[in-house]
Amino acid sequence: MTTLFALCDCNNFYASCERVFNPALNGKPVVVLSNNDGCVIARSNEAKALGIPMGEPYFKIRNLVENGHVRAFSSNYVLYGDMSDRVMQTLSIFTPNVEVYSIDECFLDLGDFYDIDLFSYAWEIKRTVQQWTGIPVSLGVAPTKALSKVANKLAKKSKKANGVLVLTDPYHIKKALEATKVEDVWGIGGQYAKFLKKRNINTALDFSSLSENWVKQNMTIVGVRLLKELQGKSCLELEEVAPPKKGICTSRSFGKKVNTYDELLEATASYAAKCAKKLRQQKSCANLVTVFVTTNRYSENDSQYSNSKTICMPVATNSDMELIHYASIALKEIYRDGYWYKKSGVIVTEIVPENRIQLDLLDTVDRNKHAKLMQVVDGLTDRFGRSKVRVATQGVDNSWQLKSDFKSPCYTTRISDLQSVYVR
Repeated sequence: MTTLFALCDCNNFYASCERVFNPALNGKPVVVLSNNDGCVIARSNEAKALGIPMGEPYFKIRNLVENGHVRAFSSNYVLYGDMSDRVMQTLSIFTPNVEVYSIDECFLDLGDFYDIDLFSYAWEIKRTVQQWTGIPVSLGVAPTKALSKVANKLAKKSKKANGVLVLTDPYHIKKALEATKVEDVWGIGGQYAKFLKKRNINTALDFSSLSENWVKQNMTIVGVRLLKELQGKSCLELEEVAPPKKGICTSRSFGKKVNTYDELLEATASYAAKCAKKLRQQKSCANLVTVFVTTNRYSENDSQYSNSKTICMPVATNSDMELIHYASIALKEIYRDGYWYKKSGVIVTEIVPENRIQLDLLDTVDRNKHAKLMQVVDGLTDRFGRSKVRVATQGVDNSWQLKSDFKSPCYTTRISDLQSVYVR
């Protein structure tokens, strides 16, 4: 069976989402900031040209923003998530088999399309996504997923490719591997890159020429799969259904310093509820819940403290009320008065399918009632917004929430944020 994959990657995705609804941003430097407007996590090409690095703290570019040279936006994950769904739905019309790899990347199975003009088909995909969603994308087409990653990276960099590169000819594949640094190969992390470069293995082509035994001895079976992928032998299948997560964490830095137990409890309860919602979405339950708190380690004037507590729940659950209950118990044990807290978080682990939980003979919880209630709550929050229905412990003021001074409207998911057009 002949394999062929296309990797579609959205260009500067977060910045591109902001531009879709504000065309005045086209051609201007745009950056998107992390939680609490801390540092740069996305840049337009114009911002990159100004020399703004990824991870740059906001205070270092504040003058550029205040003087109008750069437009900065707080992270708007509701908007970005919805725009991502629109891109993925558009891609699915070109092949029934797709793997959503990340919020801005998607693998397409084109194994049945070898007999058509692949270059023209890839350009049709690119133009359609841009026209239907406003998001510019790049496509790399190749016989394996790793090679499609190589093709996509070169498609972005090369002016000649202009966003589309098809690698099916052995000569072109060799040239592409030769032009790819070993540290840029999908699956080779920083430590492996240093290890390989010390042995004069500097390009993807150098790596693809290694012996299978040497790679297995030094980089385990994962490295062998990557070696075969770069040699054109497909080892990584398309994952059309994402596997359930083995651990789920919800954590945020606070928008202000927090020193009261009540505020810390509100935040922790809200994070526990978000973990519960994620568990229900993948039809799972968790046995363990961990709560952690920490102060700001960069503040020289504040006393430092951090701690965590893990609780094994009697029965695995995905109920807001139960997770909040046990998270509250954990928080009470680790909370210490007299500190300014910067961050808290909730982690759920020991995750099992919801239809395979081990019940307890002494369990007094009406689990059917909990399940029905959570189903109703999910329906209401999906329709009216996640903050409309909540457990009382989560509070209503939430002054501790993230700072987002530059957040754009939720154009596609909130009626009040719909754009208005006035015609004279």
